Amino acid sequence: MMTAGYIASILIGISLGLIGGGGSILTIPVLVYLFGVPPLVATGYSLFIVGSTSLVGAIKNYRAGLVNLKTAIYFSIASTITVLVTRKFLLHHIPDNLFTLGGFLFTKSLLTMILFAVVMLLAATKMIIAAPPIETNTQNILPSKGKTILIGIGIGLLTGLLGAGGGFLIIPALIFLFKLPVKDAIGTSLMIIAINSLIGFTGDIYHTSVNWPLLLPITTVAVAGIFIGSKLGEKIQGENLKKGFGWFVLVMGIYIIIKEITSLYM
Repeated sequence: MMTAGYIASILIGISLGLIGGGGSILTIPVLVYLFGVPPLVATGYSLFIVGSTSLVGAIKNYRAGLVNLKTAIYFSIASTITVLVTRKFLLHHIPDNLFTLGGFLFTKSLLTMILFAVVMLLAATKMIIAAPPIETNTQNILPSKGKTILIGIGIGLLTGLLGAGGGFLIIPALIFLFKLPVKDAIGTSLMIIAINSLIGFTGDIYHTSVNWPLLLPITTVAVAGIFIGSKLGEKIQGENLKKGFGWFVLVMGIYIIIKEITSLYM
C-alpha cells in the first residue's frame, strides 16, 4: 500500500501542475486509504502537502510571469483568515460523536469523508460538463469587495474543514470575476492555494503531533509531480486532461461514499 501511496502522491503534483487544482481531491483519499492516516489528521496533512507543492508551482509560474501577485494577495485575505480560524478554533471543538440516526452512529470522521466525497462529485461534474473557459487578454479587474469577501470565506471554510485547496473554485473565480487569462489564473490559483493551505496548517501544529517522517517524503514526491505536470501541460491539451481527471475524481467520490456508508453496517 505504501508503494501505491507514493505513486498516487505523484499524481497529486501532476494534477496541480496541469490544471492548477485538484491536488487535495487526491490527497485526502491517498492519506486515509493508502497510508492509514485518520481522516481528521489527513485534512491537516493535506494542507501541508498541497500547500508546499502549490508553492513550488506558484514560484515556477511567477518566474514565467504567470502569477498576478496583487490579485493573489487581495483574494487570499478573507480566505486565509477563515482557514486559520476554522483550523485553530472551530474544527477541534466539534465533538467526535455527532449524532445517532436509526441506530447508526455518525462521527466527525465519517461526515468529513462523506462531505469531502460530495465536494469531489461536484468538482468532477464541473470538470466533465463545463464549457472550456474563454481565453481573454482583458486587464484584470477587482470585483466588489463584498463579493470577493464572500468567495474568500467560502473557499476558506472548504479549505479549513476538508483540507481542500479549492482550486476548482478559485480558477473560475479568477477567470470570470477577475478577468484573468487562463494560464495566469492557474498560476495565481497555485499561489492562493499555497497561502491558504500553509497558513491553515499552522493552526494544526498546536493541536496535533505531526508525523514528519511520513509527511515529508509524500510532499517531496508530490513536488516532483508538479514538474511532471507542468511539462505534460505543454504537450497535452488541458481541456482533455481536465475531463479525464474529472471522470477519475467522479469514480473516487462514488467509491468513498459507498465505502463510508457500508462501514456503518460493519
